[in-house]
Amino acid sequence: MRALRTLGAALTLCAATWLTAAAPAAADGAGGKDGAHGKSGTEAPTEAGTSFRTATELEPGQQATAAASTGDYLYWVFPAAAGQVPEVEAELKLPDASSRHGSATWQLDVYDGLRRHQPCASGTPARRAAQQDRTVTVSCTLRQVRSWSERWANDPLQGAYYVRLTVADLPAQDLGLPIDAEVEASVRDAGGAHADGGDMTPLNPVLRAGTAPGTDSEPPDDDTASDSPNDKGGEVPHAVAEPEDGWGSGWWSDRWVWTVIGAALAALAGVGGYTLTRGPRSPGRPPIGPGSDI
Repeated sequence: MRALRTLGAALTLCAATWLTAAAPAAADGAGGKDGAHGKSGTEAPTEAGTSFRTATELEPGQQATAAASTGDYLYWVFPAAAGQVPEVEAELKLPDASSRHGSATWQLDVYDGLRRHQPCASGTPARRAAQQDRTVTVSCTLRQVRSWSERWANDPLQGAYYVRLTVADLPAQDLGLPIDAEVEASVRDAGGAHADGGDMTPLNPVLRAGTAPGTDSEPPDDDTASDSPNDKGGEVPHAVAEPEDGWGSGWWSDRWVWTVIGAALAALAGVGGYTLTRGPRSPGRPPIGPGSDI
């Protein structure tokens, strides 16, 4: 009975430890998508940039919209922290079939802060729409973002991620036809800040010219263009704002689960070993102790 009580206490302690560690992670995961307004409550963007430098900032969970012309390059940028898996999905509403002259291939590309093209781990980044199709959907799920990488590797790193949406192949007569685009970027946690053992500065480019995304500042005058934001005592504008939980994506990691499982197995092994090595004990014979007479 004593062994059973010890075993029950060990299992209860392991379960309490696991629930304590998993509760904050569940709370973080429950607040994933907050609708069109995103986490900070800002309005979803209704336009897209036309280059990397003018990319429209998009918060994870927001659904951006843009009215454009067939053949335009549409750009958005969003942040992704270490341990997260970015997912991007775009839906295009095409013109009437009567005004089009054939099928077209639409393509979704994702680049990191160094403007390196990131391959999709899953999804359909390119899809061909027939002339009678009214909508087409493209998507891309990247690999898990890392907090560090070797110089020769093309691993996704924490920082800004650019989304580019455009048409890759279509009849020349269809250039300039109006289209409507809906783009949504989301991130899901897949590990802690140092799950891969390392850390580095986020790849978040500095905007040194033009208007910073998300602000109403005007481009600098010619006579003050050489002055950097640091010289004026202001903040340096970056491509995207730092996430609320930081670039490390919190303290939670799936290693916590394996640690708790290992502790439970170790406790069971200890109780089992003690039970086996304790040996049988006669119920009618008192234990031999320092004060007993032999």
